[in-house]
Amino acid sequence: MDVFRCVIIFILCIFDATFTSYAAGEVIDAINAGGRAHIDDFGVHYREDPLEGVIGISSDYGKRFIIERVSPSDQILYQTERYHTKSFEYEITIPEEGDYVLVLKFSEVYFNAPGQKVFDVALNDKVVIKHLDIFSLVGHGVAHDEYVPFRVQNSMLYLKSSSIHFNGKLKVRFIHIGIDNPKVNALYVLRGTVEDVPRLNDADISVEKRSDNIETVIEEVDHFSDDTLGSSEKYASGPKLQDPYAQQDQSQYLLPFLVILACFFPILYCLCQM
Repeated sequence: MDVFRCVIIFILCIFDATFTSYAAGEVIDAINAGGRAHIDDFGVHYREDPLEGVIGISSDYGKRFIIERVSPSDQILYQTERYHTKSFEYEITIPEEGDYVLVLKFSEVYFNAPGQKVFDVALNDKVVIKHLDIFSLVGHGVAHDEYVPFRVQNSMLYLKSSSIHFNGKLKVRFIHIGIDNPKVNALYVLRGTVEDVPRLNDADISVEKRSDNIETVIEEVDHFSDDTLGSSEKYASGPKLQDPYAQQDQSQYLLPFLVILACFFPILYCLCQM
């Protein structure tokens, strides 16, 4: 009986490690904005957009393009998005004290020049990314990630240069500042540091590929500011297309079960020989 109990515990440990450990740290929550649930190449489980039918507009306009710096299986994270003609926000529950990183995923698929879509991002009403212009950073059809580290301790939320009272709810707000509409493609919160976050593929993004004549920079930056700006309405980012999940590889969902089975049967065989 003791041997059998050990086997069961071993299998449960494998199951737990397979489904709850992501990258180099634990992912608290992950959202595929404007899209359905998805498991990325690093094992991060993105849930379906909770704001669907609540606020803003979901768009798969990015399905027209192959997004650079991203593997084929994770294209969908940068091809779907949520935008709104006003400010909007996601709420993520932070279960306990510790160091965390908010990872925001973007790609500009509608505009072909800088200064056409600019917005701010705030955490619990503190602006942490000011005047984000995706195209000016990486150009058209290129993945871009933003990292915002923060700490939760003694009912306080600590950012780089400020601290505010914290009730366990992280409010990630995308602020309309009058230059088109704020948007996001995907986001997640990881417990750990920026060094624990998987990085995008390096790429030589040429001017010709973006069909523009501006100089751009490939960069993931940690932004912090205490400024807050107003909002006003403008126009939509793009029309809807066919379901981008129709060609998604479903085999990735079988991998955790195959790992468990591969470990289970050898142990079962050994038990039968005893």
